[in-house]
Amino acid sequence: MKQVFLKFIKIYQETISPDHGTIFAGSMLRCRFYPSCSQYTYEAIERYGIAKGVLKGLARILRCNPLSKGGINEVR
Repeated sequence: MKQVFLKFIKIYQETISPDHGTIFAGSMLRCRFYPSCSQYTYEAIERYGIAKGVLKGLARILRCNPLSKGGINEVR
């Protein structure tokens, strides 16, 4: 099941992700954080499993807003 989630994230990254994808390639839209929110979620699921990884990814996405300064935020 974990591999299914990771595959969906990879498909998202390769297609519609502003940071990784081909559809919005060259777009001014970029994630405020490094690594991008999708990559962060991917790494969190790999490290912690589906439940905790998805929760950490959602928390990260909620922090990604216009009031956030962004920056480097590794999976811990």
